[in-house]
Amino acid sequence: SRGATATDHGVLSARTINATQDSKESLFARLLAGESTPEDASTFRAIMLFEHARMASEDGLVMQLHPGSLRNYDASVFKDYGADKGFDIPLETHYVKELAPLLEAFGFNPNFRMVLFTLDESAYSRELAPLAGAYPSLRLGPPWWFHDSLNGMERWRESVTETAGFYNTVGFIDDTRAFCSIPVRHDVARRFDAGYLSREVARHRISKSDAVELAADIAYNLSKDFFRL
Repeated sequence: SRGATATDHGVLSARTINATQDSKESLFARLLAGESTPEDASTFRAIMLFEHARMASEDGLVMQLHPGSLRNYDASVFKDYGADKGFDIPLETHYVKELAPLLEAFGFNPNFRMVLFTLDESAYSRELAPLAGAYPSLRLGPPWWFHDSLNGMERWRESVTETAGFYNTVGFIDDTRAFCSIPVRHDVARRFDAGYLSREVARHRISKSDAVELAADIAYNLSKDFFRL
């Protein structure tokens, strides 16, 4: 009702659990009593990610998943300077097994939509592209954070396009807090995609007319449509 279109979930892993009501109540009671274990905390996060997906399938907000960053890696730097000082480190991240409960429940729900990001480049072609090609609810987010660069964009596009194509990606979307950088980052992404498409035309993989249509879709229409704007 206030114009929001999406939620954003920064999590350590993509793990999800479809828990029974009894197990959720038991876990919550332990948390409130201060008797939880590290495994309980991990389980709670996995259950909550599943429940957020349930809510997204009901209210239509697009769910964005940003897993796999170990925040504030160096304790001494965090103590002396605080958070967000360049000591957030990418982790190996798994999606196929971790998202299975969520996708089994909501992957074919016509009202559910999710954008997947990763800092683990090894997951591009092994996990993310096949998942996006299989589930109509999924789209691949653009290269994120450490990989938001010309070389990072090229590695991403080369890894995912053969399996996921262009239309299982969401275009270039930006969640940066560096507000003044947004136009520049979009310009870089559009220039890269224009170069990539022109190369595909030169290799006779797509026609010039298809490339022109794809350029507009990647730059604008894919995001507009998926976020119901």
